[in-house]
Amino acid sequence: MAKKSRTKSRPAAPLAEGEVGPRQPCPCGSGKRYKACHGAPGGAAAPYIVRPFEGLPSECDIVAMRELVPAATAQLTLKDDPDRTVVLASLLPMAAPAMSRESGQTWLGLQVQHSFGDPSRDLAAALQEALAAEQPGIVGMIEPPADGPRLQDLVTGDQLDVTVHDGFEFWVADLEDTSGMEAALEQANGAATPTARLTGVEAAYWTNVGTKEHLRWVMPQPEDELLTALARLHVAGRDVLVPDSRFVGMFRAHGLLAPVWDLPLGTGAEALEEPADAFASALAEALADTSDLTSEERSARSGLAGRQVTIR
Repeated sequence: MAKKSRTKSRPAAPLAEGEVGPRQPCPCGSGKRYKACHGAPGGAAAPYIVRPFEGLPSECDIVAMRELVPAATAQLTLKDDPDRTVVLASLLPMAAPAMSRESGQTWLGLQVQHSFGDPSRDLAAALQEALAAEQPGIVGMIEPPADGPRLQDLVTGDQLDVTVHDGFEFWVADLEDTSGMEAALEQANGAATPTARLTGVEAAYWTNVGTKEHLRWVMPQPEDELLTALARLHVAGRDVLVPDSRFVGMFRAHGLLAPVWDLPLGTGAEALEEPADAFASALAEALADTSDLTSEERSARSGLAGRQVTIR
């Protein structure tokens, strides 16, 4: 009989906060396990960037437009050509990375089908190709872009003016002839849930998914600090926005957390303006609190950490 191994398997060391386990999906969105993608020796074709949109104007809104908001646009300002119109869109027709339009505009899409590790570099490559196009058309991307600038190197500004649309009619707003596009627009609009951006705070988006309403709020603070502050507010009962609402967890996307609240049907975006502003003030107080967590707050923090869903 074969001898039993005297070496006992050791339990895996706990992961540091924000760390990805080898058997977990790679955050780059490839669909592979981390150990077979960016966690493999030598990594993937491009280095995985934890917070790829850091340094761009309205980073939190860009993350929301890429992961949470169906139809929204904002105008980018180019460093080298500030008068040229570049429209950043949540989604373009056929999930195109970029488009050169007959109107002379250049469109850049956030929700795309490829993922090469650094979406900022991908966006810059698509933008440069669309800007250089001699004829109107779609810019595709099926292979990783060559080494080049990131979007932060091409655009400037402090804040984006985000417009949330009821549907995708903005796809044809600059066209004179829209015949033959009705079916595509109807299909796209059918998949778009009603969404609105709150006006008093940054990157907070209300949505109605039919059976429930949600508030999804992308926040810029480091994850460790934000979890601690949210735990303090939860224990104090200060994380309830409106009656019968409930703070249910968080998305993690592109290095940022997006807390999510369930809301009663009929709440609407307007009713959230004052409560969201009050919560932002309470959160600032909690973030400034450097005292040790109580046992109840530590337990709440552990529970919140377990209610995170990583999107990318």
